[in-house]
Amino acid sequence: MSRALVGLLMLIGSAALAQTDGGVTAPSLISSDSEALRRDFDAKLEAARREVKELREEMKAQLASQSTAQGWQEDWVDEKRKLELVTFDGYFRTRPDLFYKFNFWGQNSAGVPVTDPSGFTIWPTSPISNQERTNAGVNMRFRLEPTINVSEEVRIRSQIDMLDNVVWGSTPNYAYSRNASNNYAYDLNNFSLFSNSQSPVTAGVNSLSNSVALKRVWGEISTPVGMLRFGRMGNHWGLGMLYNDGNGIDSDWGDTVDRVSFTAEPIPGWYITPMLDFNVEGALSTPQSGGGQQFDLSNSDDVHSFIIAIARKDTETERRAKLDSGGSVFNFGLHFTYKVQRNDSVDLLSNPLGTTSGSSPTVQSPTWVQRQGSLFTPDIWVKFERKNLRIEGEFAAILGSIQNRALTGSTATSPGFDQSLYIYQFGGVLQGEYRILNGDLEFGVDVGVASGDKAPGYGYYPRRKNSSPTQTGDIDGAQYNCPSTGGCIDNEITNFRMNQDFRVDMILYREILGGITDSIYVKPRVKYRILQGFEAFVSGIYSRSLFWESTPGSLYASAANGDPSLGIELNAGARYETEDGFFGQLQYGILFPLGGFHRVDANGNGINSDNPQALRAVIGIKF
Repeated sequence: MSRALVGLLMLIGSAALAQTDGGVTAPSLISSDSEALRRDFDAKLEAARREVKELREEMKAQLASQSTAQGWQEDWVDEKRKLELVTFDGYFRTRPDLFYKFNFWGQNSAGVPVTDPSGFTIWPTSPISNQERTNAGVNMRFRLEPTINVSEEVRIRSQIDMLDNVVWGSTPNYAYSRNASNNYAYDLNNFSLFSNSQSPVTAGVNSLSNSVALKRVWGEISTPVGMLRFGRMGNHWGLGMLYNDGNGIDSDWGDTVDRVSFTAEPIPGWYITPMLDFNVEGALSTPQSGGGQQFDLSNSDDVHSFIIAIARKDTETERRAKLDSGGSVFNFGLHFTYKVQRNDSVDLLSNPLGTTSGSSPTVQSPTWVQRQGSLFTPDIWVKFERKNLRIEGEFAAILGSIQNRALTGSTATSPGFDQSLYIYQFGGVLQGEYRILNGDLEFGVDVGVASGDKAPGYGYYPRRKNSSPTQTGDIDGAQYNCPSTGGCIDNEITNFRMNQDFRVDMILYREILGGITDSIYVKPRVKYRILQGFEAFVSGIYSRSLFWESTPGSLYASAANGDPSLGIELNAGARYETEDGFFGQLQYGILFPLGGFHRVDANGNGINSDNPQALRAVIGIKF
């Protein structure tokens, strides 16, 4: 600092002397010399100021470091308080829905809804009148995802759903509130017409679940060599075809796992993640009154998954930088799972909690089956992308066996119930899109296939009651056929089931069948960005069963005229999203059922299928 002050004084002195001459200099020369001196003076003054500033910052840094060294304990406490911040993510959504003629088989001549041979309609019908063909309502969800930052390296994350998919008007203060023990002494209304308010959602009273559900909690610790995670967390991989965390604003399900994992990045952009999942623990001890710790009664009935994931993946910042510079993005990964189970506490897990005691199984009625099952699941994901092009695919297989198929403990050792089953399932999705007009106009085609077999029904809900594995024409049911005598006729389960939150349409797979299985679909689509954040889109989906024998129409068909085509669905909509979190979307869909859903009446005449239609809106705020 002293050097800067001396230089400044010398500069001022020289400038003053230069301005006093003997009076013999011409006025023009005096003027030009003064201008040059002034510029020189300004430059030297600015340099001196910069040097003073640098010296001052250097001294402040030295003083700060000395203070920290002297009082590190107090400073650590203050810093810890600053880092104990809770941050929030999530969304609130509202979804109006209107479904029209989803039971597209209609009614027979007697006015009774047409069913499959096991007595199921293709869509639930009104309990009031068979003439009602429209379902309309509004549901909502508030998802909160708090993160507690213990430090820069340690955090606790969670996911909490409130009023999850609660239908507006479903919990009036009249419904399910009558108390027989006091002869309705405190009932507010005698008729639902007088209800003016909604009651809190309460499990066992007016809902199957509570209004608040803590779905996920897990810890994250950043270490010098990788990221450690442990707890109950979401599970997602690739396009979400097989493993989908359901975090989208229009999602309903989501895979949640109890897991411990460690992610390392030995080479920049390369990630290796070993994982251990606790899928099923089986019978637990009876909890003590008022609380206490439960424990696993047997380790032999557990289901564990041993997983390794290896991926080459760019961060979003790296991806955007490559695309903006005209480069290419090539990412890929392998997710491999080995799942194993020795025994299965099937009776306990197949009944509502409290109906079977897991701590006192009886010898006469054993509660477990010697399952001896294992599954191997490789899943490959690949993505190639340029500024105007994206090609992305995911391909998976589920391979394994179950040595004892018994579904109750009482039949675990009975001949005809302990046969072996084998699992061979394959599925894949390929998505491609091309963008023009600076990315405003996008053309795309999606193709997907999920393996199946000739067993009746689709098998997305294989435990549907009253369904027979031999009942041709059923919509759903078990995908194997093992009679209690004579051995198995079909001991292979080959229908690959894509995740329920992996959606390609609005009606057929999403609502009527429940998911994609035993099918192939082709989906051309177009999207146009009208304004920033506002876009319109349209798509057509052709769906076809891999085997005509699986379709409901197989009841009235033969090998000569069996039709595996399921339908053609048209979807269109518009979406508006703002930078401050507002999300709005409106969609319309119509399904044209094809030969796979063909039905006939009692006289053998074909029944014309109606065209189901859907109108769905999503209004939400993301944060």
